[in-house]
Formats: sequence, C-alpha cells, structure tokens
Amino acid sequence: MSSATFLEKLLDGIAVEWTVLGDERFVEAANAARRPVKASLRVAGETPYYGANNIQDYVDGYTHDGEYVLIAEDGSASLENYSIQYVTGKFWANNHVHVVRGKQGLNTRFLYHYLRIVDFIPYLPNKDRSKLTKGEMIKIPLPIPCPENPKKSLEIQAEIVRILDTFTELTAELTAELTARKKQYNHYRDQLLSFEDGDVEWKTLGDEEFFEVASGGTPSTGKPEYWDDGNVPWLKSESCNNEPVYSANKFITELGLKKSSAKLLQKETTLIALVGATIFKTAFLEFSAATNQNIASIKSKNAEVISDKFVFYFLTSLYDELKSEMRNYGMLNLFTLRQFKIPVPSPKEQASIVGILDKFDTLTNSITEGLPREIALRQRQYEYYRDLLFSFPKPEEVAA
Repeated sequence: MSSATFLEKLLDGIAVEWTVLGDERFVEAANAARRPVKASLRVAGETPYYGANNIQDYVDGYTHDGEYVLIAEDGSASLENYSIQYVTGKFWANNHVHVVRGKQGLNTRFLYHYLRIVDFIPYLPNKDRSKLTKGEMIKIPLPIPCPENPKKSLEIQAEIVRILDTFTELTAELTAELTARKKQYNHYRDQLLSFEDGDVEWKTLGDEEFFEVASGGTPSTGKPEYWDDGNVPWLKSESCNNEPVYSANKFITELGLKKSSAKLLQKETTLIALVGATIFKTAFLEFSAATNQNIASIKSKNAEVISDKFVFYFLTSLYDELKSEMRNYGMLNLFTLRQFKIPVPSPKEQASIVGILDKFDTLTNSITEGLPREIALRQRQYEYYRDLLFSFPKPEEVAA
C-alpha cells in the first residue's frame, strides 16, 4: 500500500494543519524549571537527571513531574544522532535540553515519534558547536490532523502512536533479551577462562617465542599522497569494542604505510586500545589491516600451541578488571602490556572454549545472525512505518 493510500485511509479525507512548536494552542514549553546541578552538590537519590544525551545521574528532588519530550539543546548536526527523549514521572532536566509536552489537542507520545524524523540541521546556526536555541526550536514545523475536531484528531494521533509503539515495544523486549544473553555470555566466558596458576602453563605476552606485540602508526596528514585513494584499511582505537571487527572506515595508501610506523597486520590478529574512551577494549581482526599508534596488536607465533582467537577471548575477559583499575593508568603502553599473562591450556581445550564462545558471540553480537539482526530488522520496520505515518502533505504540496 502506498503512503498516500495509507494516510488517506487513516485520515479519511480530513485535512492536516501545519503549525510550529511555538504554537501555544498545542505545545507547552516547560523550560523554566530546567537547571544544572554541580556534581559536588548533587545528593544521591532515585530521580533520573537528564542531560542532552539521556540520563546523566540519579539525584534527590525533581524539576518536572509528568509526560514530556526532551529535545537536545546541545545537539549534533545530523538527523541520525540528534537526541529526542520521552520521559514520564518525576525527573530532573538540566539546561541542555528543551522540555516540551502536548496540550489538550496534542498527544505527547505522538509529538515524540514525530520529532524523531525532524531534520534539525536548518535550526542549528552554529555548525561547529551545534546549539538549538529556544528561538529556533519554536520554529520547527508540527502537523496537527483535524485540528477543528480535537476528539477525532486525538483518535488519529493515538492510532499512529499505537502502531509505532508496537514496534518499539518489540524492539525493547528483544533488547532486554539481548542484555540477558550478554550477561549469561560474560558469565560462561569468565567461567571457561578461569584458570588457577597450577592448572595450566602461563606465558607473558612479552615472550617473543610465542607472541609478537607491536603498535601502529599514523601517516602524516599533511601528505595527501599518503591518504588520497588509499586502499589499505586503517583502524583507530574506536574500532575496539570487545568484539570482532569486519571493516574499516578509513584507508591509507601503500606509500603512507611505507612512510609511517603503521604495519599491515594479518587477519586473526588481536587488537587492544592503549588510550582514550576504549582503553583496554579489544578487537579481533577478520581482515588484514593497519592501525594507528593508539592500538597494540598481539599475534601468536605458533597457532598450534596457542590460538589467536583464544588470546582474544582471554584478553577481552580482563576488560572489567582492568577498567576498575583504570585510575592507575594514564594509558596502557607496550611495556605494561607485555607483562600480561596468558594461560596456555591444551590445543584441544582451547578449541573447545573458542567453539563455545563463538556460538555465544553469534547470538549476542552477530549482525547477520542472532538477536542483533532481529533488533536491526525491527528498528528498520519502525522507521519505515514512522516515515509512512508522518508523510503528511506539506502546505506547498497541498497548494499544488
């Protein structure tokens, strides 16, 4: 069914009025109560404290109580990353969000779904540090079906909300199941990779008979010939997310590889982030690639004795422990990394452990199989029907 036919049936010939978020007939802007709380003054509590990107903390007290939509004030100049949040009950909103809700003729949940398709870029005057001012926010267009008949209008809005909430609820259920499976996966992984000192032989990553450990490099950005039309995949530390990595977003040239400390790594190499937000996180190369200097690479020199995938799983299992000790590290360097000990059970036991963890990994992380694929499909369905249900004719289209 085409979008026009679908909407015509839903609206049943009823007109749609286009207004703006500043129209006080339909929208209440509850910005006055927003206020920041200095971290040193926050009192721990149960009230969610919202900023531009979801919950920042839990505090005592609240600024709002009810059903609201939070629109990021400090945003991102891209539709995909712009933060729109739906909140109910008591909460604290800081001064980095606009707080709005529907009045008598506007369903707040309808407003939330609609705002998720709005292109905010024209309303962000400063493209370097995007800031949605209230003066610009109130100019954002807003469709109101059948405004002259509030009862009919709210029925139409409620039907649109019902359809879209069906998809979001299913996605939420699948996401909760994925979270539970990941917790189960982490439990079994830690059990499988738990060895006592006397049970198996241990090797340090600095044992050059068994491991090759190195860091990467970055070709000079002032040399276009090192980057332009490059065909060598090149990874930054953001690629380390404790899971296999299958592709690269950046590429360097063969000359850039030769003229820098970057190294072309073999497939099935383990990576670990040395600095930044992903410090201690790992990745497992599923293709040949180079990395920058903020990533260390670990490669087994004798795969028959110690499997590369086993090394990856073991180092990944250390993440929580290392993260808890992060205060002791300004960064991870190769000297410290080479002190890490790796257990070396029999090749048969390694293969068994890797086989079990690979199956869990497919269920929890695979984008072609398992729950992540199902979640992605449901999200695409939601986006398809959301775009369909909000494809109201614009004023110029109506006039034509």
